[in-house]
Amino acid sequence: MIKLVSDEANIRIDKYLANETHYSRENIKKFIDSKLVVVNNKNVKASYKVNSNDEIIVYDDKLIKDEEIEAVKMPINIVYEDDYLMVINKPSGLVVHPGNGNYNNTLVNGLMYYTKELSDIGGIERLGIVHRIDKDTSGLLLVAKTNKVHEILASNFKNKEIKREYIALLEGVFNNSSATVDAPIGRDKKNREKMAVASDGKHAVTHMKVLKRYDKYTLVSCVLETGRTHQIRVHMAYIGYPIYNDPVYSKKEASSFGQFLHSYKMSFMHPVTGQNMEFVCPLPDYFQNFLDTLE
Repeated sequence: MIKLVSDEANIRIDKYLANETHYSRENIKKFIDSKLVVVNNKNVKASYKVNSNDEIIVYDDKLIKDEEIEAVKMPINIVYEDDYLMVINKPSGLVVHPGNGNYNNTLVNGLMYYTKELSDIGGIERLGIVHRIDKDTSGLLLVAKTNKVHEILASNFKNKEIKREYIALLEGVFNNSSATVDAPIGRDKKNREKMAVASDGKHAVTHMKVLKRYDKYTLVSCVLETGRTHQIRVHMAYIGYPIYNDPVYSKKEASSFGQFLHSYKMSFMHPVTGQNMEFVCPLPDYFQNFLDTLE
């Protein structure tokens, strides 16, 4: 199940959901025809135009009804935990939640084994998951234990009250000390698995600052003002400095580690205690060891 709150208006729901999910517009229409899409507790037609703050549910879990999502024992690097939430250090290579044929080798499977205290707003395949980072992106990820906390955190993300900073290694030497990339992002019209800068895409802003320059690379920090799918990867490739080792947005061959992109810092107000929380997560060994070879 996918649950969304629309932040757009006057756009057909089949187009909106195709932009917001990994499903094609054709698949979305099949969901709608099968009455698997509900807006404000009512079924709609594909021609329905969404309104701001529409509550949309896509029951895509019907596609995996024959698959059993199981609890799987796996190492989970828990940076912080209390009765309400967890902060996880996700390794590169680990998918966040089940889908696309991978139902039992994801972070959600590991969380299910670790604890039964997980929010279920997103359905069994997204237990606890408030936001996601890409499979090959490492670093900090926030997990909700209760539905109320999940709702508050989701609202905080939407209102840009949760701050995230990433570290990335770019191909090429970026000469300026900082930059802001303000370019809309949408599904790549030639490849549904990719995102791209597109005039009809959603507003996307990335603030980038140079940390260190090497002979052929630049280490940067990136702060997200918005949270679009693949945002940093798309924006860096768009300005001509793709993330090193990116198997999708770089034209060079990549190793199995994937893109050198790490969710380094996260800060937010605790949804229950009101305490200001900040977490910093060092680079994974593979990333750091490569930087050491560049010295």
